[in-house]
Amino acid sequence: MSFRPVKSETRAQPAIEGAGVHLHRVFGFGDPAEADPFLLLDDFRNDDPAAYAKGFPWHPHRGIETITYVLEGEVEHSDSLGNRGVLGPGSVQWMTAGSGILHQEMPRGNPKGQMHGFQLWANLPSAHKMTAPRYQDIQGSDIPVVVEDDGTSVRVITGAFWGQRGPVDGIAADPVYLDVSVPPNVRRSLPVDTYANAFAYVFAGSGTFRDASHPQGVRVEKEYRGEELNIRDLTGNRTLVRFDSGDEITVQAGPEGMRFLLVTGTPIREPVAWQGPIVMNTRTELMQAMRDLQNGTFIQAEAQG
Repeated sequence: MSFRPVKSETRAQPAIEGAGVHLHRVFGFGDPAEADPFLLLDDFRNDDPAAYAKGFPWHPHRGIETITYVLEGEVEHSDSLGNRGVLGPGSVQWMTAGSGILHQEMPRGNPKGQMHGFQLWANLPSAHKMTAPRYQDIQGSDIPVVVEDDGTSVRVITGAFWGQRGPVDGIAADPVYLDVSVPPNVRRSLPVDTYANAFAYVFAGSGTFRDASHPQGVRVEKEYRGEELNIRDLTGNRTLVRFDSGDEITVQAGPEGMRFLLVTGTPIREPVAWQGPIVMNTRTELMQAMRDLQNGTFIQAEAQG
């Protein structure tokens, strides 16, 4: 096995999107090759309804797939083709925008006013840019959970992991999308596709990927105890961790445990022409999409179930 060293760690930055939703942008609108095939990840988490209640009114998407994962509260969604529904805690919507769709997403907090979720954008290869839109709405109860003897638990949203396969399928980027919880002071190795880009996003607790995944790919045998971990060395809440090449990562949870998204995907390695929620391969295609929006021909196919 070859362990993936940490390439970089960055903090999510505050941003405002939609009609005034306060969120944290993990990455996005930078160099698309950095996370290829993923383009953007937002962490929308707030305890104040005034900071998210106006939501994300009608807006277009073309050429990408959007993945919305809700942890607390609900997200009511609808689109220009008549589809509508509500995403509750633990549920996922994977939308293939394809040739184009207009939709809106309106978050609602839980009884305490808390709202928490993520939205990830995945690029579509040129051969699928203009495919018919497609929805996959998955209830939280339908997402398999694997629990290991040491207490590590993994929700498998898409892809195959530890003998389970997530319910979201048919995704162009062939990703693995996991929600991983590691108990306090536990050290755990997790397999990843050698040829995929991989990142982790820590959103609760703390720990480290650095000491556990040695830069030379050598397993570090030292066992940590909570009191021995230097708190300054821990990777904490709202931190993005990008990994170099290899087929396994190792995480050492801190004294509070750690929860993070672990996402991998096969790079598309195609040109990207990008403006907001529309992502094409060339500037000409992007300008055509803008003309379609202006002249009312943006919606070109009915959504698939």
